[in-house]
Amino acid sequence: MDGALVRSAGRGDTTAFEALYRRHSSRVHGTILRLVGGHAGRAEDLTQEAFVRCWQALPGYRFESAFTTWLHRLAVNTALMELRARKSRPQASEDEDAFDQLGTPDSAGHGTALTMDLERAVATLPPRARAVLVLHDVEGWKHEEIAAELGMAVGSSKAQLHRARGLLRTRLGGSHDA
Repeated sequence: MDGALVRSAGRGDTTAFEALYRRHSSRVHGTILRLVGGHAGRAEDLTQEAFVRCWQALPGYRFESAFTTWLHRLAVNTALMELRARKSRPQASEDEDAFDQLGTPDSAGHGTALTMDLERAVATLPPRARAVLVLHDVEGWKHEEIAAELGMAVGSSKAQLHRARGLLRTRLGGSHDA
């Protein structure tokens, strides 16, 4: 379904690219939002940056994987590069993202308490544990892929996932094993 749009967009057709954007921007934004710990403003900026990079890279897209897989990898890489850059910079003012800490509505315009609690709890995880959790449990990546992307051993990826799940259980008040 995306194939024709991708080919057209790769040749510079902005209408085709707009259709791809409308079709995929919500999921890309959701993934990035989780990776950056619920900071809505940063997620918006990174979503736009990911789609700019997509537009620039489309002429070289070789159809070796599904477009959605390629796009989401590009988006994850965009977010991870920003997280790495942020880690190397001095901390910004805490009130810079103050409005980002407010809960974001779901696609129907309202959020459930459980979803908001889970999103807040995920946002409080240490960045590497959060990245592993999102990539593994939300995006469905394998530990080998996560390890390669984040520059860690496969065992470290598994340990970070275990740590993230344990912290979530604690923060959400659960005590049973997953």
